[in-house]
Amino acid sequence: MTGAEPSRSVEVELKFDVDEITALPDWSALPGVVSVGVGEVRELDALYLDTADHALARAGYALRRRTGGPDAGWHIKGPRDGHGRAETQWPLTGDDTVPDAVRAAYAGVTEADVSPLARIRNTRVAYALRDADGGLVAEFADDRVQTRDERSGAERGWREWEVELGPAGPHDDAGRETFFRAVAAAVSAVGGRPAASASKLARALGF
Repeated sequence: MTGAEPSRSVEVELKFDVDEITALPDWSALPGVVSVGVGEVRELDALYLDTADHALARAGYALRRRTGGPDAGWHIKGPRDGHGRAETQWPLTGDDTVPDAVRAAYAGVTEADVSPLARIRNTRVAYALRDADGGLVAEFADDRVQTRDERSGAERGWREWEVELGPAGPHDDAGRETFFRAVAAAVSAVGGRPAASASKLARALGF
């Protein structure tokens, strides 16, 4: 059951709340960005799981099985550190049973059984923000989200934006701060605002 070695990465991103009719930003002032790719539509469907007492969430982790998009699979997202959050990923399996390798990865947090916590369906339009050499400086995601709290039955929907640094983005703290200040200014210019919730999962659960 998913014996393959997991992949590991650190997501460095900024999130924003926007209205349904908010126009897309002008990214021309972002440091290093010279072109914006054509939007790529991705239909994402993620099932989040946790223990009955939310042990993973209380420790700052999120466990999910996601289909759709280039990173379909099992994911454990670790505690947030500034704009960044570590993520470990394993290949997708055929059902919602947590693979042994994934379970072993969070055993240090809890060994209790997990069950469905929330389901998040997201129609994402992703845009590549590239530098003069074609390198990916960042990815801009325009997300329309529909969620269900699997324990209370509450359903919610909203639109949000994410900007995540790519391999050609700034790697030092000062460069990242400058880049994200420019992102925030471009978003503010069209009426966007800093995200009220730390994650889609938190918002799906009413936080």
